[in-house]
Amino acid sequence: MGSGLLILLEIYLLFVSFSSSASGLQKFHIVDVHALTSRNVCSGPKDVERHRSVKSRLKIVDRHGPCSTVPAVEKLSLEQILSKDQSRVESIHRQTSAVSGKNKTSGPLTTSQITAQDGGSYGVGNYIVSVGIGTPSKTLTLVFDTGSDVTWVQCEPCQKHCYMQQDPIFDPSQSSTFANVSCNSTQCTDIGFGCSGSSCLYGMKYGDGSFTDGYYAEDTLTLTPDMLQNFRFGCGQNNSETFGEISGLLGLSPSSESFVSQTSDKYQRVFAYCLPALSSSTGYLNFGSSCNMPNTNRTLIPKQSNPPYYYITMTGLTVADQPLNITSTVFSNAGMIIDSGTVITRLPPDAYQALRSAFRQHMTQYKMAASDSLLDTCYDFTGYDNVTIPSVGVQFLNNVSLDLDLSGIFYLFDISQVCLAFAGNRDPRDLGIYGNVQQRTFNVIYDVPNGEIGFSPEAC
Repeated sequence: MGSGLLILLEIYLLFVSFSSSASGLQKFHIVDVHALTSRNVCSGPKDVERHRSVKSRLKIVDRHGPCSTVPAVEKLSLEQILSKDQSRVESIHRQTSAVSGKNKTSGPLTTSQITAQDGGSYGVGNYIVSVGIGTPSKTLTLVFDTGSDVTWVQCEPCQKHCYMQQDPIFDPSQSSTFANVSCNSTQCTDIGFGCSGSSCLYGMKYGDGSFTDGYYAEDTLTLTPDMLQNFRFGCGQNNSETFGEISGLLGLSPSSESFVSQTSDKYQRVFAYCLPALSSSTGYLNFGSSCNMPNTNRTLIPKQSNPPYYYITMTGLTVADQPLNITSTVFSNAGMIIDSGTVITRLPPDAYQALRSAFRQHMTQYKMAASDSLLDTCYDFTGYDNVTIPSVGVQFLNNVSLDLDLSGIFYLFDISQVCLAFAGNRDPRDLGIYGNVQQRTFNVIYDVPNGEIGFSPEAC
């Protein structure tokens, strides 16, 4: 066995123990404390050969980790990441609790500000992929987001403002296949932001103050080896400084102008991703028929779901493999979405209180640490080589039961402050959000035509 594989085993191997109680068999993880932290070097996927064999697969990296090729202009603290995460959540709550329309505008881009669509909150933008745009293809690094519909990149000549990015800014004049979307087209009507002369406009304003606007255009999008012609995207001419050094965003919502809908003939509106357990590891984003994996448990997307989000129905929670006493209406009254851009899962208040109480009961042997403004159940593991923690499970409609990876249970500030990675909403009517921490290491497949979302464990 090679030394690299041994290192991976040392990091990820978790010994599961069981104990009996009056309520039945309980499940715990015995964890090497040092395995909780990311390393300073990048490690590849667990199953390298399988990853190489799949076409149309993009490598996912955490933009804040050592695998990222995009340096952070200003390194965010974990507290700042959670603050941005809360801004995203509050924006989603505003957007989903009120009926809002798109305001149209017209006039020259150089003299008027586009009235932008509420794009939720950009938030942290944890996970990035690289794609090619144009002919010849130019590689650009994009955040991917299941809660955004419009794909966009910064474009020359940056009529108002472009922020500094790692990749060269895309220059449409150097692409032989670039064209503006016509103002008279159905696609321009669908996106609904008006025109400048004969060219269609787009605009996105996010809840955390980020914004982008410019022309709506089309060009060849390359996901090696696939070349997708006439792909429509926003060509940003005015972009806020809050996006870091990424080149733009890949929108994977179910909306009509998202990547998922535009490529339906090629990929049948099916995609999947696996988010790595640690920021020093890599995951993947995959499209089409190769997304299916063995041992996939599928839940149903409620029929009343509306873009730009994917709705999902949570039905229960377990701690140490024991179901919590939470009435079904706690989840059904609030509803829930699954979101790649939200970090921490938000639960209805009663559900979170039940989870917190049960988890704390199994952790009384450890000293509690100071709470974060968002996370209130934290522990100090200083001086421990191993700790024993209860398993945490989530249940969804259609008898789907997931035993979370260790990386989906804890959010680590440092060894002296390791926190339960869940938070409660303030209002029981606020929409629940299944965040990306809890999705780590699962192959999460979105099968839009069949109205299903599936989970397969230990995929990356």
